[in-house]
Amino acid sequence: MLDKSYLVPWGKRGSLSTDTEAAVLAELVHESTPLPAGVRRERFERSFAASVGSRHTISVNSGAVALQMAIRMLDLAPGDEVIATPQTHRATLQPLLDYDVRVRFCDIDPTTLNLDPAALEALITPRTRALLLVHYGGCPAEMDTVMALARRHGFLVLEDCVHALGARYRGRSPGSLADLATFSLRNAKSGTALGEGGLITCDRDDWAERLHRLRAPDRDARTAHLQPEPAGLPGTSYALPLQRGCVRRPGSDATMPEGVAALGQAQLAGVETAVARRRALAGRLDEVLARYPFLTPQSAPAHSVHAYHLYTCLADHQELRDRLVLALDRRGVEIQLRYFPQHLLPQWRHRGHLRGECPVAERSWFEQHLNLPCHPMLTPHQQDYLIEAFDGALAELNGGAPAPAGVPATACGPR
Repeated sequence: MLDKSYLVPWGKRGSLSTDTEAAVLAELVHESTPLPAGVRRERFERSFAASVGSRHTISVNSGAVALQMAIRMLDLAPGDEVIATPQTHRATLQPLLDYDVRVRFCDIDPTTLNLDPAALEALITPRTRALLLVHYGGCPAEMDTVMALARRHGFLVLEDCVHALGARYRGRSPGSLADLATFSLRNAKSGTALGEGGLITCDRDDWAERLHRLRAPDRDARTAHLQPEPAGLPGTSYALPLQRGCVRRPGSDATMPEGVAALGQAQLAGVETAVARRRALAGRLDEVLARYPFLTPQSAPAHSVHAYHLYTCLADHQELRDRLVLALDRRGVEIQLRYFPQHLLPQWRHRGHLRGECPVAERSWFEQHLNLPCHPMLTPHQQDYLIEAFDGALAELNGGAPAPAGVPATACGPR
């Protein structure tokens, strides 16, 4: 099947390209310092930690690896329970398939599409060890309530900040709101470094030390030094050192390449500009939606600032959503729906999860939500066309007539 060419494509890159980035890469090619030396990587880690307000940042070679290593810090044991959001990409929860734990999916808030704190408390048991959440689309989760529950019941919280670079929650940055957090630098994200890269942030010194070991080829282990064992080699007096201990995990050699770190450092200064472009376009899309109340946008609470990695809106009913998707596609606007409820994927159904477990998330996916292109690589002309196409598609669903500003429209079609 041939790929369709769209007038307004979905974002393949989420950050802006500048001459500064090209100069950084050219410098790397011509310098004599060994690229695995880590000078740029360490500089990038310090800068990133300062930008999000964390004590430590550990860089790795992908966002998926960042999640795998962060989940290792939870020290999950057989029989533990982990609460997770169903409204995320499969990579967030995939590492849990390696553990003999019970995953309990927590339903989402119908407005923010983040994990619903009101549904969370009922899922907590004495075996709850951890909570995995996502700031969906760049809308910060309600972290004060979540962390209060975590402290009261004694479990850890991991925030997947894959969408949240540039967002704010009560003046603080995601990545500093929970026990530990992960970021991705893959192509469509607000920070994009040669297409791949990952970061873990935390405040605990012991976790940072373990993560540095895991990132290297070295093992993550508790060892005890005993008396040397004599007669190590025949005909010599060499004494064989003896260590005994518990190896928790082998090392991985998942070090972030210097080129990725150098590009990440160069892009840090441009994150706010890229996110500002997303917010400006989201504001224009919100203005269109305000005239058609049968479609509502995902929105952040007043104390939060949305990063708009995704622009998501919710239709009143499935027929309306499906007709809107087709109308936009005919106009050359590429639409994607993100994400299929995780508890209904085959790997989680195999573990006993069923439809009806998270009814809000299920209704959102199957009946209501769609995501519009909203990224800084859209040209001014493409943005103008997107607004025109969106308004035209909604007018078509409204009986063929656009709704004037300030005049509400009525939804068409059966409920």
